[in-house]
Formats: sequence, C-alpha cells, structure tokens
Amino acid sequence: MNVPVNTQGSLTRITGLILAGGMARRMGPGADKAFLSLAGRPLLAHVLERLSPQVTPIVISGNGNLDRFAAFGLPVLADLRSGFQGPLAGVEAAFAATGADWILSVAVDLPFLPTRLVERMCEPLQQMSVPEPVVAVSAGQHHYVVALWPRSVVGQLAMALANGHYSLRDWFQSHSYRQVVFLFADHEPDPFFNINRPADLSVAEALYQKQAH
Repeated sequence: MNVPVNTQGSLTRITGLILAGGMARRMGPGADKAFLSLAGRPLLAHVLERLSPQVTPIVISGNGNLDRFAAFGLPVLADLRSGFQGPLAGVEAAFAATGADWILSVAVDLPFLPTRLVERMCEPLQQMSVPEPVVAVSAGQHHYVVALWPRSVVGQLAMALANGHYSLRDWFQSHSYRQVVFLFADHEPDPFFNINRPADLSVAEALYQKQAH
C-alpha cells in the first residue's frame, strides 16, 4: 500500500525510510545494528521483510561507509548535516532526496514490525484538514521513531536541527500529531520491540524462535 487517499481524495506518495544511521553505543564498541544477526540474518533483512510488501519505494538512512548497504539494493541516504544528529536528520534527508508527500520512518532494530503497519498508520489521514505526523503506540508507549511524516514539517525539522534539538521525543512533545494504537495478543511479541542492548538481542532471538514454531 503506497498510495493511500488523503483528505482531499487525491493520491498521496509515501516513501518508507529505515533509520540505520545510529551509533548503537549501548550494543558495545563497533556494533552496527543493521548487521546484527537475528536467526542467522541481519536485522536490516528482517525489517525489510516486514516493510517491503507494504510500501514502495524504501530508502535507508545511513552514516559512515554507505557501501556496506550495497547488497540490499536500495538507495542509501547520508544526513545533510555533519555529525550524528539522529532520526530527525534522517527524515530531513529523506524528504530532500525524494518526491514523497509522506515519509514513513522505522528503526532498523524493530524486527517484529506489524504486517499492516502502513495501512494502520494511514488511517488518521482521512480525518485531517491539515497534515500532521502520525505516531505508533503499543502497550501504552509512544514509539516516536515509527512515524508517518508529512512534507509540511520539513521546515520545522530543519529549525530544530539548526538549533541543536535532536531528540525525537522532544520534537513530538512540542508539535501536534496523531497516534495509532497497535494491539497484540499475550502470546505475541510487542510489534515495536526494539534491540538496544545485547540482552535485547537474546530476547529477540527467543521471541523469533517461538514465533517460528
């Protein structure tokens, strides 16, 4: 689903954005989250498996040596700004590089993304008179990295970054947005379970094996 209908009834272009430019400090020295192995495959492959049937095109936000993503065959975008300025900079770069009306951002450490993520995230568009971002929520927690961003926020993103404000949470807490709540059964993993530490990777491995069986 890459052309949902907006409030005016016209077609809307969405680009999927996988944020893979973080420094992964909590995973230990030299860790690269995109290539951490889960069930024998890199995390990036798991995220692509979930996301690619739902939206086209998809781009990757990366930093450092971008050639390491070549095997995935997708455009890789470096931030427009020097240094590691976080997800906001990745979203800014995606709008600059694409003609998307909306960017759907997800993090590379979310291997259990919902199979109806794009469809559900687009639901609030029908009720909008003015485009606003949409944020995913599960188990009472806002997952600001999983968001649907309208092009109209580009100026606000640039202003925040120029003023040294890099926090996703802080950005959303000072701007209007919609939210979509995702429910999951007791026997299912939280669809937005994220891998920040080595222990989280072990938990994800157990959850993956449980689902496989």
